[in-house]
Amino acid sequence: MMLAETELVALWLTIRLAFISTLLLLLFGAPLAWWLAHSKWRFKFIIESAIAMPLVLPPTVLGFYLLLLMSPDGALGSISRYLGLGPLAFSFTGLVIGSCIYSLPFVIQPLQNAFANIQKRPLEVAATLGAGKMARILTIVLPLAKPGIITAAVLGFAHTLGEFGVVLMIGGNIPGQTQVVSIAIYDHVESMQYAQAHTLSFTLLVMSFLLLILVYGTNKHFRLGGK
Repeated sequence: MMLAETELVALWLTIRLAFISTLLLLLFGAPLAWWLAHSKWRFKFIIESAIAMPLVLPPTVLGFYLLLLMSPDGALGSISRYLGLGPLAFSFTGLVIGSCIYSLPFVIQPLQNAFANIQKRPLEVAATLGAGKMARILTIVLPLAKPGIITAAVLGFAHTLGEFGVVLMIGGNIPGQTQVVSIAIYDHVESMQYAQAHTLSFTLLVMSFLLLILVYGTNKHFRLGGK
């Protein structure tokens, strides 16, 4: 059964949300992951615990408090309104913020593990040879951390694809704006349109399986000494 136009829109919205959220998490999460991997601060575990909260916190609970923060009178909503950026609740921007927070541990933890395995010696040698900070990042850190970066990107993307509770709480169910695939599937099931629900579910199943194959295949490749 082919996907209807509204379902294609929901699928495209989901992919766009996953791509933007993952890109932002990689850009802003990498420095945090590096700090977590090498910091000697005795209370670092508090930051690590906060990052891991989405792993144990029910999505509806996280979504509820994010909704309060994004409401017109909430902290984030007030800032957005002051800057003239429009409302955050029930908007695509709000979905991006919520997705970044919800998928944070799936990106930060693989990056942190990858950075923790990088020894200081290669960086020190490169520094003595005159390599600047950016050169060391591009020529040493990123190549050595490549498996972790790929894992973080794929897991963050895949996790965002399957979001439901958080996106429903902060984005609602607005077709073309905040209706992602998981919510569209729920709508089909609720209205007993099982054929349409099956088509969308199978699409996500295949995408998720292929992404996991990419993760495990990449990790195996690097364990065997691939470049």
